[in-house]
This record gives sequence, C-alpha cells and structure tokens, in this order.
Amino acid sequence: MKEKISNNIQIKNKRATFDYELLDTFTAGIVLTGTEIKSIRLGKASLVDTFCIVEKGELWVKNMYIAEYFYGTYNNHNARRDRKLLLTKKELRKIEGTIRAKGFTIVPTRLFINEKGLAKLVIAIARGKKEYDKRDSIRERDDRREMDRAFKR
Repeated sequence: MKEKISNNIQIKNKRATFDYELLDTFTAGIVLTGTEIKSIRLGKASLVDTFCIVEKGELWVKNMYIAEYFYGTYNNHNARRDRKLLLTKKELRKIEGTIRAKGFTIVPTRLFINEKGLAKLVIAIARGKKEYDKRDSIRERDDRREMDRAFKR
C-alpha cells in the first residue's frame, strides 16, 4: 500500500496580487526534469518576475527560478529555463481569447505539490493596476487590520 505524500510546499507570488487585479484562475501542470522537481520539493523555487506567454497554441512560463539541485551532477537543469504548462485545449482557447484584449496578461500566483506528488502552478488572467488602485488596496488592507485590532479588544 502506498502512503500519501504529505508535502506542504506553497510558493506564492505575493507581488502579483499587489500589481495586478486577478480575474480568472487556472491550475496547470508543469513539464519538469528530475532535478527540478527535487528542488521544488525542497522549497527552492521563486515566482518573482515570472510571466506566461502563449506560443503556437502552447502556454509557457518564463523566468521562473528553480534552484539547481544540490546533489545533481551533469544532469542538473538551467535555473531559469522556459517551462511548458499543461492545460486542456478548452482552457487554452479561453486564455488565448481573453489575453488578446489590450491590458490583460497571465501571471503565475502559486506553485504547490498536490496530493499525488505532482507540481502544479496556479495561473491567473490579470489586468494591471494603476497607482491609485494600489493605494486603494493598501488603504483597504490597513482598514481591515484596524478593524481586527478593535474587534480583538
């Protein structure tokens, strides 16, 4: 009997919610090599400055950092290589149709290991926020924090 893999790897892109208004989310699989998945399981990955593009009907994540595996030899991977994302054709068509409109982009928000031990990337269709939208977000967050403090007293 196989035991369930209990892996609580949650790598988040905190900057994405600050810089973008997230409209729709999708969970995609990632095509990885052996040393890449081992580094992710150790939590050695980052989604800072990461973005997605659609090329020839395929979705690619660019600039995603996965540290080289410490025990990897000549088989080790390039830390910032382009990685293919796996989605259904229906999801790809929906994403492609949405991002054709001006101002929309695809932003990775979270990288995690699911219950089967596979790496998954949550991506979101997003619209960039203006400077005043960011100030509103900061104000709302501060107001929420103040209300929580007042409520706890």
